[in-house]
Amino acid sequence: MKMSKSEQLFKESQKFIPGGVNSPVRAFKAVGSNPIFIRRGEGSKFYDVDGNEYIDYIGSWGPHIFGHNPAFIKEALLKAVENGTSFGAPTELELKIAKLIIEMVPSVEMVRMVNSGTEATMSAVRAARGFTGKDKFIKFEGCYHGHADYFLIKAGSGALTLGIPTSPGVTKGNAADTLIADYNDIDSVKKIITQNKNEIAAIIVEPIAGNMGVVPASNEFLKGLRNICSEEKIVLIFDEVMTGFRVAKGGAQELYGIKPDLSTFGKIIGGGLPVGAFGGKKEIMEMIAPCGPIYQAGTLSGNPLAMTAGYAALQYINKNPGVYSLLEKKSAYLENGIRSALHDIKKRYALNRVGSMMTLFFVDGEVNNFKTAIKSNTATFGKYFNRMLEKGIYLAPAQFEAIFVSTVHNQIDLDKTINSFISTISSLDSE
Repeated sequence: MKMSKSEQLFKESQKFIPGGVNSPVRAFKAVGSNPIFIRRGEGSKFYDVDGNEYIDYIGSWGPHIFGHNPAFIKEALLKAVENGTSFGAPTELELKIAKLIIEMVPSVEMVRMVNSGTEATMSAVRAARGFTGKDKFIKFEGCYHGHADYFLIKAGSGALTLGIPTSPGVTKGNAADTLIADYNDIDSVKKIITQNKNEIAAIIVEPIAGNMGVVPASNEFLKGLRNICSEEKIVLIFDEVMTGFRVAKGGAQELYGIKPDLSTFGKIIGGGLPVGAFGGKKEIMEMIAPCGPIYQAGTLSGNPLAMTAGYAALQYINKNPGVYSLLEKKSAYLENGIRSALHDIKKRYALNRVGSMMTLFFVDGEVNNFKTAIKSNTATFGKYFNRMLEKGIYLAPAQFEAIFVSTVHNQIDLDKTINSFISTISSLDSE
């Protein structure tokens, strides 16, 4: 049988790129197949190099809240390119997007732009350590905060999908300063703090986890973290790289009504281009160089192309308050269609959704933390993913990821997805 263009490209890529991909979950290893190479995207769809059309539910892993290639972002970028790609010097755009982020997220008083979510989270932890003079920090099992060494201890997302929750190359020193608590379990946090009294600089948490699948924190859990951090003089960091401007205008912290000390952002604030940011209380942020002694730098930080796309996206959100009600309507319709199909199915599933983020777990019982998430049947998920892909529905190619609904997924897209789901899940149930 003649190989498809995607298969040919993947075979050749493996000779020059580790695993043939530049990010692990793109390899489709977890679902037992080969990746699709994409040529272009438009609206709710993208098209592979063989000319196949897919309804896309990963949206570049979250940034494409308005779908692929929205006209207002494309037009802004074309104008920006005429002036140059990067300067390594300040531009007015950096000021404009900083002011906009601060306006939209009340807990942020100052913000520093970086180039990725990983840079944002590692810089936020460094800022917390420098501010408090302490070395240790708490993260939660199954939460993923990027690939900095000290985050790859019982991490979620790609590391979890590939079965390497603690990566080789992470030193014992880094591991010693990373303390692991159980998500949605405030008692596990209290125990660690008691055992490490006055040694903990920060607690970093995804307020809505998206890297062990979508797993929301309980309100009581986040309130408990806020209270503990205030009492113990620990910096509370919300990792909103995924949820920032995705679940609400002010991120997950708006939904929960809780203010962290620092927040990290990415994805949507770049309008589809590489970007990250961290920000929060002025007294902490003023410790960052050149204002203070905590060093952080980046040659392309705040580059005009990313700032242009990001500013266009955030400005659109700020001026169109109906964005989130539209996303909720579309996402709820999809969720209800899926739940209806699951009602009479023999096998058990858990479906978690917050706003336009959603994960179907192939597991019996609720999923509210890492231990319940990893009970999922990943082999069944692999079959499900590939059968949906054959029907033209492109989902996240890993059990422990989110799917994302955009404002441009229309009724035809949603109905086709639900119908494809019904036929796929029925075939799995009969096996």
